[in-house]
Amino acid sequence: GRIKDYFVDEYLSGRTPNPCVMCNNWLKFGHLWDFAKQVGAERIATGHYARLVSDDGTETLTLRRGRDSSKDQSYVLFGINRALLPNILFPVGGYTKPEIRELAGASGMRVAEKPDSQEICFIPDNDYAGFIERRGKSVETAGELVDTGGNVVGEHTGFEKFTIGQRKGLGVAFGVPKDVVKIEADTRRVVLGDHEDLARTELEADQLNWLVEDVPETFRCHAQIRYGHEPGLAEVQVVDEDRLAVRFDEPQYGVAPGQAVVFYDEDRVLGGGWIR
Repeated sequence: GRIKDYFVDEYLSGRTPNPCVMCNNWLKFGHLWDFAKQVGAERIATGHYARLVSDDGTETLTLRRGRDSSKDQSYVLFGINRALLPNILFPVGGYTKPEIRELAGASGMRVAEKPDSQEICFIPDNDYAGFIERRGKSVETAGELVDTGGNVVGEHTGFEKFTIGQRKGLGVAFGVPKDVVKIEADTRRVVLGDHEDLARTELEADQLNWLVEDVPETFRCHAQIRYGHEPGLAEVQVVDEDRLAVRFDEPQYGVAPGQAVVFYDEDRVLGGGWIR
């Protein structure tokens, strides 16, 4: 219920939620670990495509990308409590997805050929708007579609049906592709523009979590703004213990408030936060 409420509340505030990260933080590496301790278990294992590696031969564990770059899930794991890393196992992280399917098939597991899931587990029909409505949130979200100059170009039935960078299903035709570049929950306006209007070289983030010790005030890294997004070279300025600013070397497209920004040193996850 907590994750579903978070999902709905974020969409109704004009943000783009990431329930997979929250599920990891609250359930898989929160309540699941609490349960494991109650039954005397020393480890919990999940099927995430990520790896835990000893740091230069020491006992300090670092979170790394999975070996299968096309399935890497380290991005959604940035919020794990660093102290829990010694109690976690990622048994599939050192394999590719085809290798895992082959192992599953050899073991007679029926899921060996199961298609990859693309939907959120609690919305199997991918109907976000219907899910929000069924949660009983009686908030008026219909409004205007406008261009970047503020000119009204159409109407929409709910801003929660849109996300930053969306190009399809906009409900209005321009003759040339347009993208959602901003969602204004207060005015209920959805702003449409050209792809270049999505370009961002800076962002701020809060609710930080670090998987390394002694984070410097300023550092260079690769910053990833979405799951599956190609990370961009950036400079990070830590403002205080719960806020930072990111300046990218090259413009990034699709920066969305409510999504996570995760920092990497090569394949090592340094930490991350939530885009404001």
